[in-house]
Amino acid sequence: MINVDIESVGVREFNQRLHALPVDTSETDWKVINPYGAHAIAVGLTQPLNIEIEGHVGYYCAGMNKEATVTVDGNVGTGFAENIMSGLAHAKGNASQAAGATGHGGTVIIDGDASSRCGTSMKGVDIVVGGSVGHMAVFLGQTGHLLVCGDAGAHLGDSLYEAIIFVRGEVESLGSDCIEKEMTPSHLEKVAELLAIAKFDADPKDFRRYGSARNLYNIKIDNAGSY
Repeated sequence: MINVDIESVGVREFNQRLHALPVDTSETDWKVINPYGAHAIAVGLTQPLNIEIEGHVGYYCAGMNKEATVTVDGNVGTGFAENIMSGLAHAKGNASQAAGATGHGGTVIIDGDASSRCGTSMKGVDIVVGGSVGHMAVFLGQTGHLLVCGDAGAHLGDSLYEAIIFVRGEVESLGSDCIEKEMTPSHLEKVAELLAIAKFDADPKDFRRYGSARNLYNIKIDNAGSY
């Protein structure tokens, strides 16, 4: 494993070093120390690297990730794993707002709580939260899954498309066009799969499913107040 003191090296130089690695590199395992809340660490990765960050990070850590595994042993700032394409981004602490926003694929795991707008406009990513999420989670969610082991804040799934939300705890309120739906055997299997990936101990039967009522797909004057 290659150790990098990000305070001494700097984020730009570290990211450039990762981006310059050849396809057949043997330098796949990296440990980052002293991040001290620095922004944009390990962004835009396109290879199956393993990046371990010891400490808290700032904005957009693991953003635009493709194939890499990025693990943060601490809290993460706004936009953690924003626009993730594939691979895994794992925060062992809490996450600020917009975690996993616009993600097209891959998996985002947050051991603690996630703030507002978790999974905004998600397009295929799977997000698993061990704690609770704030308001407006999965706003404009298109595809993918959000699984919340705790509670969900106000306006869950507002203006939802086809993303699927699973919540074990209480939901403060549902957003426009979001409704509770039946948990089928296939959904229970998906919950079990996501829990296994995140290594969270919970019973899939304790979760409820939420999805789109599909009333806002097309503009209707009778629904004008809901847009």
